[in-house]
Amino acid sequence: MRRVIVLVVLLMVMPASAAHATELDELLTRGHEASYSAEQVISCSTPDGVRDALVRIDQVGGELRVSSTVTDDVELTAGAGDWALSRGGGVVAEAAVDGAQTKSAPLYTVEDGGAVEYLGRAALAYLLIRDGEPRAELVVDDETGAVVEAVTLTVDKEVYCERRFVSLETEIPEIDDAVPGEATATPSSVESSILPDEISGFERLDQYEDEDGFRFAYYSDGFFSFALFETPTAVVVPEAATVELESGTYIRSFTAGQVTYVWETRDGGMALVGDLPPDMHPAVLDAMPHPEDPGLFRRWWRALFG
Repeated sequence: MRRVIVLVVLLMVMPASAAHATELDELLTRGHEASYSAEQVISCSTPDGVRDALVRIDQVGGELRVSSTVTDDVELTAGAGDWALSRGGGVVAEAAVDGAQTKSAPLYTVEDGGAVEYLGRAALAYLLIRDGEPRAELVVDDETGAVVEAVTLTVDKEVYCERRFVSLETEIPEIDDAVPGEATATPSSVESSILPDEISGFERLDQYEDEDGFRFAYYSDGFFSFALFETPTAVVVPEAATVELESGTYIRSFTAGQVTYVWETRDGGMALVGDLPPDMHPAVLDAMPHPEDPGLFRRWWRALFG
């Protein structure tokens, strides 16, 4: 029986354990623990055009739910070191990220931009710098610690994505205890992998594998992050484009705040989903197993049996 893995994610939200740098971790921790509801506008200038979205965020004590205010059939919950993607009332995938590894030195330095006002509320501005270059501008709500505005930059100092709260309510929102439906993938820890431990400053924090051979690894450089999937068969991404990089040919899809790359190797399919700016993509993908034609026999076998 043929198994085709369709990867459709509205928004990838990673847990608080992603932040390694002491100053950055201290900056973000209070916001991850706060309780609030908000609407957020996301707008990204990608190589394939502008991508926009309006999402609703509900967070209670570290548990986060993000849902689209336009289409309600996709939502993602994250918090306490795990995430789950739900479509049509059922869980598509879920995983827990321990994030036990730590870097010996932080990649990001934080510069204080002083007091500002946002949505009529007291806030503080910050600039995040990696390798001597500004990579993000943050505005943090003074009362809750929530990042109410985040502007991510390319290495050429051009704006990649803007995320802005357009409303913020500090009353404790109601969040369902669990995402409905039965999980189709509940990965467990795995030790061996073809995936590297570190890629261009991104460290592999944790990795999992389910009984069907579906592998998931989570990488972060302390601020940006991505998930990497190894699958037994090819991954399908709707409304995607074919792009040529030095490391090979990929299928790429941008949504608001997120990029997805998929490709085939001789051993199966691979997919990368993350929030990293486009200038970081080539080096990260080059460190992965490169795209490779599986051959006629393997392609025929996968088409029939997955």
